[in-house]
Amino acid sequence: MSQFGKGSAKRSAPSYFMAIVGMSLVLFLLGLIGWFVINANRLGQVIRENVEVQVYVRENVTPQDSTALVQYVASQPYVRSYEYLTKELAKKRYLSDGNKDWGAVLDKNPLPASINFKIRSQYANTDSLAKIQADLTQNIAVSDVHYNQALVSSLHTFIRKITLMLLVTAVIIAVVVIILIDNTTRLAMFSNRFLIKTMQMVGATRWFIAKPMDIKAVTNGAISGIIAISAIIALIFASEKWIPEIRALRDYIWLGIMFLGIVALGIGISFLSTHRSVIKYLKMKLDDLY
Repeated sequence: MSQFGKGSAKRSAPSYFMAIVGMSLVLFLLGLIGWFVINANRLGQVIRENVEVQVYVRENVTPQDSTALVQYVASQPYVRSYEYLTKELAKKRYLSDGNKDWGAVLDKNPLPASINFKIRSQYANTDSLAKIQADLTQNIAVSDVHYNQALVSSLHTFIRKITLMLLVTAVIIAVVVIILIDNTTRLAMFSNRFLIKTMQMVGATRWFIAKPMDIKAVTNGAISGIIAISAIIALIFASEKWIPEIRALRDYIWLGIMFLGIVALGIGISFLSTHRSVIKYLKMKLDDLY
């Protein structure tokens, strides 16, 4: 009986190897889609944070009112970064862009002073910007507030569609991954069905039979997750070496969450599928195993 058990264990080794390979591949696929979702979300955030708002200061505003306006804008939660352009700085920037000097036509600088600020990503939508514009316009030192409304509206719609499409794809892939891992694990356990039944026939309890196989399933799931994560990390570094610009999209927090999720998914599905298969074969009659 001991020799039979050892022989069965040896014959089951290739099944476990193929189960690990199969789980690693499908977890890698899921992680790849997850990486695309993270990059798309991060790219959308970067684009939104580059939306600029110009607050134009009225002519003949006192230095005190101008300073108070700058301090007010700087203290707002929606401001990510800002700069104050005096009339002189505005003229220098205008000329540096290749525009002609108006000195031969005008005897004074027509460009107003302005506070240009970039907003935080959560405020880069038409509703929030409309409220910001209405609030700043009420200030006595402000002559006008401007931002590209058409760009913000189209940008918000585009990012939302892309994110939704990737999330739907990720959910579909996740369902496929769960089904594939479950089938792969059950196939691996199928080769052990006679060993399971033999141990039951000699008096082993369910816990005694299931425990080592459950531990093996957890180990296989963890190994598969680690292999998948290693492959994803290698792909990320290779992609960033090929396209250095995407390095700015790297989000360590979400990548860490995704990696933990991959390992947890591999362990969880492998454990549940293995335990369910063990219980199934224990309940079956010997003749039904053939």
